[in-house]
Amino acid sequence: VQLQASGGGLVQAGGSLRLSCAASGRTFSIYAMGWFRQAPGKEREFVAGISRSGGSTHYADSVKGRFTTSRDNAKNTVYLQMNSLKPEDTAVYYCAAALVSLGVGVPRIRSQYAYWGQGTQVTVSS
Repeated sequence: VQLQASGGGLVQAGGSLRLSCAASGRTFSIYAMGWFRQAPGKEREFVAGISRSGGSTHYADSVKGRFTTSRDNAKNTVYLQMNSLKPEDTAVYYCAAALVSLGVGVPRIRSQYAYWGQGTQVTVSS
């Protein structure tokens, strides 16, 4: 599967952005999807994930209550709605796909994701 993330940009603190990740290739619904981010000088970290059907989601504590991930399997797209953005959310955001069996929960570890998009920059100014 090939992944293409978009929607990043520059926003003031307290603002919102919506990231999209379009997938092509194999059937999208066989993948759990995740969002990760990497700030300069830091490790890439898990932000949010969603199960194959979209019925289960999981969020990092740092974004819980502010970010929401969703997917549209008919459009082969996963989204990350980011509200109440903070300067510490500044990072390159990556979408990723994990090939998992139906009924498996949301993968949260980077190594569980085999396919990655190119990343989109999100900058939050104070």
